Amino acid sequence: MLTFIGLGLYDERSVTVEGREALRAADRVFAEFYTSRLVGADVADLEAHHGVDVEVRDRAGVEQDPEPILAAAESGDAAFCTAGDTMISTTHTDLRLRAEERGIDTRVIHGVTAQSAASSLTGLQNYRFGKATTLPFPYAHGGDDVPGSVVETIEANRERGLHTVVYLDIKVGTGPAGPDPDHEEYMTADVAAGLLAEEWADELAVVVARAGSPDAVVAADRLSALADREFGDPLHLLVIPGDLHHVEADALVGLAGAPESLVDE
Repeated sequence: MLTFIGLGLYDERSVTVEGREALRAADRVFAEFYTSRLVGADVADLEAHHGVDVEVRDRAGVEQDPEPILAAAESGDAAFCTAGDTMISTTHTDLRLRAEERGIDTRVIHGVTAQSAASSLTGLQNYRFGKATTLPFPYAHGGDDVPGSVVETIEANRERGLHTVVYLDIKVGTGPAGPDPDHEEYMTADVAAGLLAEEWADELAVVVARAGSPDAVVAADRLSALADREFGDPLHLLVIPGDLHHVEADALVGLAGAPESLVDE
């Protein structure tokens, strides 16, 4: 059996009860933290709290050489864990399909995701979100601006009146000069707002910082204004609202401190 377990957003306690039980019952536990990480816990915290040894795999060790994971699942019960949900945003469907092709049973135990938290914390209605996008570091796409694909996604959603979740780049094990096992970098919301402000300086945006933590921050203002603020430790994301229902507008004012004049525009 190969069980995919979403660990949730914040720390070693954020996993569901079902996920906790499966994690502790597994013969071997694998995890990756290159797509995201828990804000309030490291691997040692996970191991101590759940009484397990966690084998952390890098991208190559999951996508190119998953044999140790599959072999463990063939001979016993293996768990594969990520922050959030293992099948949302950066999915691990390929690993699940490889297991199924080898006759290994699989199951998915879901976790809370940044996508659901973005809707919950901002008050923006979940069914009014369009396609999400990821804003990369400029060096990661070979330019010094916002990639055309990001602009196109936001504009397409805006034309339909839909909100856009903008995930912010994470670089673990790879830096500006290429592979670097010691490199760990997280784009912050002020940097992202500054990049997007080149295209939409006066547009409303919402920062969500450290979703799932006791000190989560939600702040709404013009992109140009958000670019001049600091939002503390990662992880951060941005939401670019589309057309606002009056309840959503009230939520952004009341929950995120949006200027009333901005949500009435």
